[in-house]
Amino acid sequence: MAAWKSFDRGKDREASMKMKQIYIGHSSGIDYKKEIYEPIRKSKLNSKYEFILPHEKSEKPFNSKEGLKNCSAMIAEISYPSISLGIEVGWADLYKVPIIFVYKKGTKISQALKVVSSNFIEY
Repeated sequence: MAAWKSFDRGKDREASMKMKQIYIGHSSGIDYKKEIYEPIRKSKLNSKYEFILPHEKSEKPFNSKEGLKNCSAMIAEISYPSISLGIEVGWADLYKVPIIFVYKKGTKISQALKVVSSNFIEY
C-alpha cells in the first residue's frame, strides 16, 4: 500500500511538471517566422513553456480550434487586422483561455478586443 501511495505522488509530481501550452496567434500579414517565431524559440521562456506556433512547420491550415482547447494561455499579436486571428481569439474566449494581446507602438487597435481581455502589451 505504501509503495502505491509513493507511486501516486510521483504521478502527481509528473503531471504538475508538464509544460504549460501557450498558443501564439497572429496575422499572416506579418513576417511571423522572423518577427515572432524565431525570438520565441531563442528565448529562455522556450524551455519553460510549450509554445504552439501554428505555422512553424507548414503553411497549411492549422486546427487552432482544437489546439486552443488545452492551452493555458493565448498570446495574440494584433498589430495587423486579421479575420482568422479574430476567430481564434473568439475560440480562446469560449474555452476560457486567458488572452494576452501584444501590438506594435502606434498601432490603432480594435476596441472590441477589450471585451475578451484587459491584458494589452505595447512593444
